[in-house]
Amino acid sequence: MRQLVFGVWMAAATAVSAAPAAVALTGDWQVKVEADGVAATVTVDGPEAVKVADEKIGKLPVFNPGGAEYARGEKLAGVRAQECSVRYALDPDSLVVRAVPCGETFERGKDYEAELTWGCVGRLEGGKIGEAAPVYVSYAYGPMRLDAVVLTADKKIVLRKGVPHVANPVPPALTAGETRLANIWVTARLPKLAEANLFPVLESAYPESPKASPTPAEKTIPKTLAKLNAGGKVRILAWGDSVTDGGFVPEPEKNRWQEQFARRLRARYPKAEIVLMTEAWGGRNTDSYRNEPPGSPKNYQEKVLDLKPDLIVSEFVNDAWLSEADVVQRYGRIRDEVKAIGAEWIILTPHYVRPDWMGLSSEKGIDEDPRAYVKALRKFTAENGLALADGSLRYGRLWRQGLPYSTLMMNNINHPNPHGMSLFADALMALFP
Repeated sequence: MRQLVFGVWMAAATAVSAAPAAVALTGDWQVKVEADGVAATVTVDGPEAVKVADEKIGKLPVFNPGGAEYARGEKLAGVRAQECSVRYALDPDSLVVRAVPCGETFERGKDYEAELTWGCVGRLEGGKIGEAAPVYVSYAYGPMRLDAVVLTADKKIVLRKGVPHVANPVPPALTAGETRLANIWVTARLPKLAEANLFPVLESAYPESPKASPTPAEKTIPKTLAKLNAGGKVRILAWGDSVTDGGFVPEPEKNRWQEQFARRLRARYPKAEIVLMTEAWGGRNTDSYRNEPPGSPKNYQEKVLDLKPDLIVSEFVNDAWLSEADVVQRYGRIRDEVKAIGAEWIILTPHYVRPDWMGLSSEKGIDEDPRAYVKALRKFTAENGLALADGSLRYGRLWRQGLPYSTLMMNNINHPNPHGMSLFADALMALFP
């Protein structure tokens, strides 16, 4: 039996290896794997180029060299990921722009310009491409793949090829009695495998800490917990940025982190009436709300404090640039304001985002979040007796479960898919008895 859970195939009754497999490169595309007394060398297929011929773009915008890399022109359909595009997916030497299929070829740098790293194209003023003229674009791109090295029920090591996807590849399924030993991440235009592409499965799930007594919820949100235990009405406000808005996930009313959290909370406290409210603003941070004037659709006082929830759960990856001093000043003010309305507060640490934004050169060996903001939140909540749901910790260990965390980003940058959203709900539920 198997089922699809948050975009990752989970297998029922899978065998558990006594120790993590030994995984080592033995050639450009060869990997030797040893587990449970069995050894084998598997050969991995390289990335598969997808060729696109004469993709019609009805109206090419003017190329904007000062815009975000993925928004400097029209995004090519093959490399699109949600509202962004996938870096390095486009084969830069393959791009051809024509007026009609098989017709005149336009000249890059004269008629059009392209952001080749991110796969977007725009016309140039004074060139041959008219403002309202369609163009036909041909190119090649490479999707990603997560292949799985599997120990079968009859103790054979085999390679299962994953289904290619430009941004969110999913490891192939297991069947009963099988064990996933490793996933192999084949990225677009990869010239050969490297250590960074090998993801041995070191743990099957996040290692939950033993429940302390009292639990974090008992210590930090006692009024909310008392209402839950008494079967009372509990009003919860999820407050955040685009990740809390979550309009980009399939079935957001089901898959946003706060929906998953509220659903699990209702299951744990079935007698309580849990009312979930959401206040979110994509691309903004905590100070963005504070800077809005009275009467604004996003005024902090009116849209957050005046709701007088029992519990506020905040998520702001867009605050991740804050220093420790900023956190003490800004979050200290929020702490006092939340207390003044009689509410309690849980702070979510943010997920991992685009590696270079975090100063990461690999998606392995990244248990510790390098951002000063995350360290500051942990210190701030500890010193102030506030609740911390540490989603960052869970993202930092995905590599141990065989998953490059960026494959959970729907826009290839910072928007988690339903599986990624579930990690926030996991972190929140870990607070409760």
